[in-house]
Amino acid sequence: MKNISIAIHGGAGTILKEYMTPDKEEAYKSALQNALDKGYQLLKNGGSAVDAVAKSVSELEDNPLFNAGKGSVFTAEGTHEMDASIMDGKTLHAGAVSAISGVKNPVLLSELVMNKSEHVFLTGKGAEEFAREMKCEFCDTEYFYDKFRYQQWQELKGSDQFKLDHSTKNEQKFGTVGAVALDKFGNIAAATSTGGMTNKKFGRVGDSPMIGAGNYANNATCAVSCTGSGEFFIRAVVAYDVSCLMEYKRMSLTDACREVVQRRLPKIGGDGGLIAIDSKGNIALEFNTKGMYRGRRNSHGINEVAIYSS
Repeated sequence: MKNISIAIHGGAGTILKEYMTPDKEEAYKSALQNALDKGYQLLKNGGSAVDAVAKSVSELEDNPLFNAGKGSVFTAEGTHEMDASIMDGKTLHAGAVSAISGVKNPVLLSELVMNKSEHVFLTGKGAEEFAREMKCEFCDTEYFYDKFRYQQWQELKGSDQFKLDHSTKNEQKFGTVGAVALDKFGNIAAATSTGGMTNKKFGRVGDSPMIGAGNYANNATCAVSCTGSGEFFIRAVVAYDVSCLMEYKRMSLTDACREVVQRRLPKIGGDGGLIAIDSKGNIALEFNTKGMYRGRRNSHGINEVAIYSS
């Protein structure tokens, strides 16, 4: 078998160990493994890296444990506004959507933007109109309702506060989802999806749908999917910065990811993490929080999921 690899994340920052029960930990690990396996199986059967990351991310979107798709958090208005993006490292084609509601799998809509439109980024009602033209699956508000997410919102409702799931002030930590992959043709891709932040106002958009900030892929360097404090990831252009360090400073994937996450982000106050892959199948899972829901699998026998840093 030709070299294939895939990595996924379910958000940087985790439930603190003292609040994690064995059953809850098993639920997260099982969900991560399922998403990892679905993407890997597609690669094994000759599927593209783009198809694999879309598959893995859509599986995570369907699981309410994660802040994307079905598990998206509530906005200040009590709605769900979701963001997603995808990028093909072979062609540098990309698709992204933001502030959309009702679409069951935002990542699949972003893939349609990439493949079926002449645009890269669609937002709000226009993106939803395009989704209907593409016959995407829509779900009613009841599908997106989650009791825990609702309680999170009730704690902040009516205030000017908002909450990132991985915030150090939050004992219950969940987050953005993403995947990166290498297919048997030597192509790489990345996808990212999120429900944003609890009680967010003004149509706030984070880094997840922004090509170069929260998501990026280029066969010449790497594919990256980020999770963390979106405003900082946007300002640091994190995903593209990793690629730049590899291209212009000739850094390895591991060194480039470490430089960005452990040195550059903290300098401006940013926390979070990323997953990345290069065209040789090397994988980096880098984060500066206490943990990151993550997994990786390749054709050399590696198959693992993890939550904490140790």
